[in-house]
Amino acid sequence: MSQAAPLHSGTKPIYGVEDDRPLEIVDGRCVVGRVDEIPPGSRRIFSNGGARGIGVFNVDGRFFAVRNVCPHKGGPLCRGRLRPHVVGPEVNRIAFEREGEILKCPWHQWEFDLQTGWSLYAPRLRVKTYPVLVEGDRIVVVVDG
Repeated sequence: MSQAAPLHSGTKPIYGVEDDRPLEIVDGRCVVGRVDEIPPGSRRIFSNGGARGIGVFNVDGRFFAVRNVCPHKGGPLCRGRLRPHVVGPEVNRIAFEREGEILKCPWHQWEFDLQTGWSLYAPRLRVKTYPVLVEGDRIVVVVDG
């Protein structure tokens, strides 16, 4: 596993979250680790020898997995900052919803919903998402099916 580096806020990419362990896919399922290896508020990016890879996120005990490629221009999406969904219920007033469920690409700041993969502001763009199961203490990503 890569040595951890400090996480950065703002628009800088987040490093130190790569996990270079070989992943084994059996019947379209891949065990990516134990629940305690990806605590709430953290992520791991699994490349499995390819350039794309999959990012697995723990948001308050709920796990999400997305392809590590921004559909806008191919940036390393899973290195982006997690943010809340910012809404404007009235003129000159903002509110925050769904803390940590919006992934912001570090290249061009495009934002994607971790649950659905849809871009917040470009309805045709969507990043590939994968179902994630917790089986006992194991995190399983369903990559086929």
